[in-house]
Formats: sequence, C-alpha cells, structure tokens
Amino acid sequence: MWIMVAGPYRSGAADEAARAENLRILNEAAVALLRAGHVPVIGVNMALPMIAAAGADDRAYREIMMPLSLALAERCDACLRIGGPSRGADDEVERFRAAGRPVYRALAEVPGVGA
Repeated sequence: MWIMVAGPYRSGAADEAARAENLRILNEAAVALLRAGHVPVIGVNMALPMIAAAGADDRAYREIMMPLSLALAERCDACLRIGGPSRGADDEVERFRAAGRPVYRALAEVPGVGA
C-alpha cells in the first residue's frame, strides 16, 4: 500500500532543531513501512525542497506545504497518523476518513508491520 505518514512538522516546534526532530520521527516511521513492503509518503519531504526554491518564506510555505500534502493524500491508499497535535496532519487524516480509506494510529496497526 501507499501510506501517507502524517504528523507534526512545525506544530509545537519552536525552532529548527525541533522541526528536524519531528521530521526524523516521520522518516523513521516511513522506514518501518518501507521495510514491511509499503510505499511511504511524507508530504513535508516533497514540499520542503520546493519551499526552499520558492524563497523559503511564510508565503512559500502556505502556497506549497498543505496544498501539496493534501494532493498527495488523494493518491495514497491509507494514512499513518503519528505524533502530537497538528492541524495539517489532522486535515490529511480527514481526507482519508472522508474517502473511507484506512487511518492507522500506530505502526503495529498497519498490515504487515506488526508490533
């Protein structure tokens, strides 16, 4: 399955180190999904290089991050929601729920991943 990994990136992250830690957590979950035979998708990983190319300001972030992440959500089979509060991640989850596609809350819930 193509599985979007949704969780906080900027939410609750006061500085670049905190954002990097959030991204590390998302990527670690993606590695576990890949090792279980799935194709992980993280919107932040696709959006950040484009945001940098567009000027790396708040305008570029608003223009690219969520529109791109939500478009990716439309292409995925399921979602893994991890981490703490995040409006963006919750918006991604809502796309999956509205379409009747699975939303997992832990790696162990994902078929083939296990405990």
